[in-house]
Amino acid sequence: MPVQASVAAPAAQPCVADQPGGPVWVDASCVDPDYDQPVIDHESDVTDPIALHKVQGHFKGTSIRFTIYLPPAAQWQGRFYQYVYPTQSENALPVDVAFGAAHGGYTVQATGAPGYRHEAATAKFSRQVAAAYYGVSAKNIFGYVYGGSGGSYVTVGAIENTSGVWQGAVPFVAAIPTTIPNSWSAAALGGFVLGDKLAKVADAVAPGGSGDPYTVLDSTQRAVLHEVTSLGMPLRSWERYNYVIATSTLRALSSIIKAFDPTYVDDFWNKPGYLGAEASDLGRRFRAARATGTATVEGVARDASGKVSSLTLSGVPAGARTLGMDFSVTAADGSALGPLTGSLDAATGVLAPAADASADVLSKVQAGDKVAFDNSWFLALHAYHRYQVPQRAGYYPWDQFRTADGTPRYPQRALEIGPLIAAGTAGGGTHTGRINTKTILVQNLLDTGALPWNADWYRSQVRAALGKNYQDSFRLWYNDNAEHLNGPVAPADQAKIIQYDGIYYQALVDVAAWAEKGVAPPGTTNYTVSDSQIIVPKTATNRLGIQPVADLRVCGGDRAQVRVGRTVDFTATVQVPPGAGKIVRVEWDFDGDGSYAVARTGTPRSALALHASHSFAKAGTYFPAVRVTAQRDGDTTEKYTLAQNLGRARVVVSATGSGCAP
Repeated sequence: MPVQASVAAPAAQPCVADQPGGPVWVDASCVDPDYDQPVIDHESDVTDPIALHKVQGHFKGTSIRFTIYLPPAAQWQGRFYQYVYPTQSENALPVDVAFGAAHGGYTVQATGAPGYRHEAATAKFSRQVAAAYYGVSAKNIFGYVYGGSGGSYVTVGAIENTSGVWQGAVPFVAAIPTTIPNSWSAAALGGFVLGDKLAKVADAVAPGGSGDPYTVLDSTQRAVLHEVTSLGMPLRSWERYNYVIATSTLRALSSIIKAFDPTYVDDFWNKPGYLGAEASDLGRRFRAARATGTATVEGVARDASGKVSSLTLSGVPAGARTLGMDFSVTAADGSALGPLTGSLDAATGVLAPAADASADVLSKVQAGDKVAFDNSWFLALHAYHRYQVPQRAGYYPWDQFRTADGTPRYPQRALEIGPLIAAGTAGGGTHTGRINTKTILVQNLLDTGALPWNADWYRSQVRAALGKNYQDSFRLWYNDNAEHLNGPVAPADQAKIIQYDGIYYQALVDVAAWAEKGVAPPGTTNYTVSDSQIIVPKTATNRLGIQPVADLRVCGGDRAQVRVGRTVDFTATVQVPPGAGKIVRVEWDFDGDGSYAVARTGTPRSALALHASHSFAKAGTYFPAVRVTAQRDGDTTEKYTLAQNLGRARVVVSATGSGCAP
């Protein structure tokens, strides 16, 4: 049945929590006392990115600002779209504004902040503004909220703790209460231990590889890869291992963990049961990588403006593991100057200050000062997930850290950090699954931050909260060959991953039709869970969801060995799930470098097979790709609601190859 839109009435009661200490319940009629004075600062008619009326304002006494983008009345169809993210500005991306207008909605965006209450207040006030502008009743305006990653926390907090504010929601790349910091500690552990085997692991999981990366590893490495895989890290994601093991997020999270759990580092290196003190090969590897000491500042280099550009240190051990090191500077007379952030090259002894390095410390440092260096905290964080086994039931990836009677195998910290971060970001929400809107959850199978199993877990919460008919309000769509970040994909990565924005745009269109007209969207993706890995069927007919499926064959298989200059035959079989649309574009990238050429496909259809030939002029290993794009109505001019996928294979080209040997 369609969902009835509603709006706050004047002289309403204040919004309050259902129980002491719980999240504030916001409905269509209450007024949030923290956001009860919206002020319009400026109105203007603009033409960029499209012709619209722009309303800018703020809530008095707060730091929250908002912008409402109202398209012409002839284009508007009675709805709005609202993107949420904890650290965003009030200025919506031009593409989001253009999408909204193209699909009958105005766009509204507020300054990012923890929680959903300011977003709800913004949504309700935007209805009043739109009602006055379009000359309609505010109660007939439908609203849709969406957000990914940290924005998924806000979105879920919103739909579990409000009623009548939004009628539909699309959380994507959903994080859950165990995501932070555990996804990043697991990735760091894998990167550290796999080390010089990472390239071989990548080769094994890449198209045409053996599929079994464990055969190239020693016993300790095999155990660690199994650990992080069982935590849900997608095995295929290791093909792009430089992305997986990037440590900037873990380093950023370290200050939070230090504040919540200041004694962890000492316990990790000294107490029984912790990896740093463990009498195992893995424990020995950690202790061997630990680097602490004091170096002397031999020189201070400055740029043309006089700003310190680097420090040259003596006394840094050759080969020291400097990634994630903490630094602290002490003057030659023994007085403390303070901590310093930066990166150290152990080979040269050059310390480059980070962009956020303390200007005060840098202004005082000079030759002869001492710099203490220590990577103890950063290394200890690599195993933090072991000591964060959730008390809440249902988090199956942590079963590997429990004994037969369910007790944790390792010592546990007093606080579970993940749920604290999740609840804080969600505005007190705890991922109960008790959603109050039509909801389509979009999750990606190569995501190493918001792991694929997160969505399966949240689906279980919704099912438990709503009962057997939960699918009357909920869908889960998995997407292959897509990772965490939305927005355009770097050219060098386009042969390996797709841009998935069009899929959540289509989800917004579908959730609007579901809420307004009772038109049910395509079904939840079929999948199974094996050792915390999400496995989807190989065909679109069996997989469902809305993403097309492409199967690329080279010489009849997923791998071929050929001679330089020899013509190679490719076949691409493409299919769209039932009811999900038609193929509107197919592109070939034979060299696997992200450079695509459009193929002729004729009239859009739901399934097709294409054949192509190509010869390789140079020896090497290539990963050809076919990129396919589907659109619900087969509209070749549509810019936004586009669902993509890849088919990939491997071609090994050499001077001695002959024919199409596997």
